[in-house]
Amino acid sequence: MDLNFQTDNGLAHKAALGLIVLQADETIENEFRPLFDIDGVSLNHTRIESAPEVTSETLMRMKAQLTGTAALLPNARALDVIGYACTSASTVIGSEEVAKAVQKAHSAAKVTNPAAAVLAALEHLNAKKIGVVTPYIAEVSEAVVSLLKDSGLTVVKLGSFAQSEEAVVARISPASTMDAICTVGKDQDVDAVFASCTNLRTFPVIEACEAKLGKPVISSNSALAWHMMKLAGIETKGRGPGRLFD
Repeated sequence: MDLNFQTDNGLAHKAALGLIVLQADETIENEFRPLFDIDGVSLNHTRIESAPEVTSETLMRMKAQLTGTAALLPNARALDVIGYACTSASTVIGSEEVAKAVQKAHSAAKVTNPAAAVLAALEHLNAKKIGVVTPYIAEVSEAVVSLLKDSGLTVVKLGSFAQSEEAVVARISPASTMDAICTVGKDQDVDAVFASCTNLRTFPVIEACEAKLGKPVISSNSALAWHMMKLAGIETKGRGPGRLFD
């Protein structure tokens, strides 16, 4: 027996979003899930092969895979925004190159990544003097610092967990991350603190850090979520942790 049915606009009648997640990332999907639980908004994920260790060489390898990975996202309805969820790789590859590669598969989509998103977030917060927390080894941390400096920002203080293994980064406790953010952010010259890496758990501590420091705290994940919402025309107020979403 054939059954009758009707169609509607589907889950994404307000916005359709895509997220390219690293194979090694255990954090971002869990932090994004409640933020994008919005009627009429769909968030579709795909995974890109990534090395277990984070170095400039392993990060650059992902560039050749971006188009093919993006092509695995649904295309029955044009995606409004696609986020490439890797701060360090976006920094090494470059935001423009990331966008070009992704748009080869989804030409109509706006493309962002944490490196681009954090710059937009810091501008939105009018923060100029930044404290930076990273989990990375020195060469990768310095690439993030150079990105900020090249964008006209001053990096007042840098603190790092000096880890190359993604599995270790995903298991750094939120309490340790909070201590690191507050240690870097207590410098009086720091306007805002940026905690880099989508695999670093930050959402449980952002607001507590802001309360203690009296200044904005953003992470790769909070900045990327906020920027994707902004680009898609989604209301951001109250949707995520911290002053960025005020």
